[in-house]
Amino acid sequence: MSSSERMSSPPPPKQYGVTKPISMAGPTEADMQRNRELEKFLVEAGLYESKEEDAKREQVLGRIRQIAKDWVKELTRLRGYSDQMVEDANALIFTFGSYRLGVHGPGADIDALCVGPSYVSREEDFFFILHNILAEMEEVTELQPVLDAHVPVMKFKFDGLSIDLLYASISRLVVREDLDISDMSVLYDVDEPTVRSLNGCRVADQILKLVPNVEHFCTTLRCLKFWAKRRGVYSNVTGFLGGVNWALLVARVCQLYPNAVPSMLVSRFFRVYTMWRWPNPVMLCAIEEAELGFSVWDPRKNRRDKTHHMPIITPAYPCMNSSYNVSTSTLRVMMDQFQYGNTICEEVELNKAQWSALFEPYLFFESYRNYLQVDIVAANADDLLAWKGWVESRLRQLTLMIERDTYGKLQCHPYPHEYVDTSKPCAHCAFFMGLQRKPGEVVQEGQQFDIRGSVEEFKLSINMYMFWKPGMEICVSHIRRKQIPPYVFPEGYKRTRHPRLASQQRSSENGNEYQTGSGLKRKKDPESVDQDGPEKRQSISPQKQDSLSPEHLAPSSVRSGTGSNVEPVIPDKRVLNQEIAEGGDVSNSSVITSVTSEVGSCEDVGNESVAGSSEGNNGSVEGSNNPVSSQSDSCDADSQSLLENRHLDGNGAFQDGVHEELEPNAGLGSVLQSTSGIDSETVVQKPVMRLSLTSTA
Repeated sequence: MSSSERMSSPPPPKQYGVTKPISMAGPTEADMQRNRELEKFLVEAGLYESKEEDAKREQVLGRIRQIAKDWVKELTRLRGYSDQMVEDANALIFTFGSYRLGVHGPGADIDALCVGPSYVSREEDFFFILHNILAEMEEVTELQPVLDAHVPVMKFKFDGLSIDLLYASISRLVVREDLDISDMSVLYDVDEPTVRSLNGCRVADQILKLVPNVEHFCTTLRCLKFWAKRRGVYSNVTGFLGGVNWALLVARVCQLYPNAVPSMLVSRFFRVYTMWRWPNPVMLCAIEEAELGFSVWDPRKNRRDKTHHMPIITPAYPCMNSSYNVSTSTLRVMMDQFQYGNTICEEVELNKAQWSALFEPYLFFESYRNYLQVDIVAANADDLLAWKGWVESRLRQLTLMIERDTYGKLQCHPYPHEYVDTSKPCAHCAFFMGLQRKPGEVVQEGQQFDIRGSVEEFKLSINMYMFWKPGMEICVSHIRRKQIPPYVFPEGYKRTRHPRLASQQRSSENGNEYQTGSGLKRKKDPESVDQDGPEKRQSISPQKQDSLSPEHLAPSSVRSGTGSNVEPVIPDKRVLNQEIAEGGDVSNSSVITSVTSEVGSCEDVGNESVAGSSEGNNGSVEGSNNPVSSQSDSCDADSQSLLENRHLDGNGAFQDGVHEELEPNAGLGSVLQSTSGIDSETVVQKPVMRLSLTSTA
């Protein structure tokens, strides 16, 4: 080839991401048809906002921008700065999250960041002075400052529109209108909370720069977020994934299939992450180093990073794991849902199913025999809002405690929806967690998991809430499927099993027998079912559902500094009725959180199957700020070795290696083996009751 021919040859296509793409193939005519059907489904599902609603968002943001500017100018004047400084004083409002990425839907909140000058502080000026300004405005309702969150935030509604407002004070006397928030200089001489506040906007900007086709990315992300909410795996605070996590996962698939249309990308998403070898990290770009001294994700140097189960790394400096909340149990649940999605997409591609099948709601209350019910009450709606936020932020800790105290043999599935019993005279809501034995575990007859110690430790941590008020109470109860309260169902009644239930549930091994209070029964023995059915149904009739009213709730016995002892978990009346109906010997020290080996089974014993739906629940947490964990580990990470498609050997050295399971020459990202270590998130402050094994043989 001549030099002139070499010079005239087109340049190679741009590579997105840390590895080469899996496939450069574009859509076929069949792909385009499926894409049109998918986009039609998303429109009919109401996922797009009207022009009027979009205009209202812009109007509200304009009002907030003006309020922020006036606030900073007034502070500048009051502090004696010159007239020129007062004139130049400024604050900027940036958006991030779903609104910045262009995937917000009707009723979605706006994540916003206020950037102010160095002399305007977060603690005093933002959370006190600006808070008071907003509190006096008629348009502002439900104003709730969350100072102790991992990312401090002020939540409120402005003219009915939900706003999550962060604040960052940068080291500049004047914040100019043309400030480039992606520039590294904004991170000079700022603290860790400010870095985390700035990172939301910086990450959103980087994501949009690192995907091959922004329009395809947005449609795919909108689809996957809707799917995650329907399947009950959209909630950062309870240990699943929030908005930025899903955005990063989708962006990586877009990089691996740069010419694919959304219908292809949805299918490839499930194919890729069903086969992904966690804890190998998902990264959109090389991990960037800088001389600013902030910690970056590096499991070779940071002990905590080794314990992360599902690393999804942010692309803006300082690069962090955005999914550190994920536990062993929640990862298992998500992998099950990825497999479910992959199966449905394969059927869609074979014209055996429609797109609507992918978005069928997860039947959480059909999927387990045993549940933990966490009831939260307060004196009024405002107190409940604050109390519920605190409890919800700690629910993940209960999952970790149970995993720890049962050595991983008892798995928890926290459901990221809140339920409200409107018949209660007080402000009330409840969360539920499914319980099951780890599949494949060898089970002895009568094996039990005693988690009373885990529950008491959880309640102790909850009752250390700094802003506790009289009336704030919490009760944790062990209930069985037939004892699920009617108010959790959309129509207030229990429906029969859904025909697709079998595809959602995990089969259990060695589960041919289960233990009740009266001994062993065969779960496939219809006579046993018929004999016990009527009595059990009577024990959970609606007339007896008042057992969790305030007078029956376990007292919230421990407050920070009171010196009181924790009350034992009080057996719920419904549980006692259940045991009595089965002939069990119930005493005052009944183990209400002792889960027998039946937890491994997903089959129903009686005729009252129930079906739960994620529709109609407004309690899912989207992109919540978690005050529990911190990403403030210090380290000196060196750069290049994390950036290539490599893995750690037994000595911690990087070796070449490529993940080639999907297609030939398919690199799925950097491969890092997470070595064993102590989970720094897990509380081990006091001895607790360990796994209890009993036998009735």
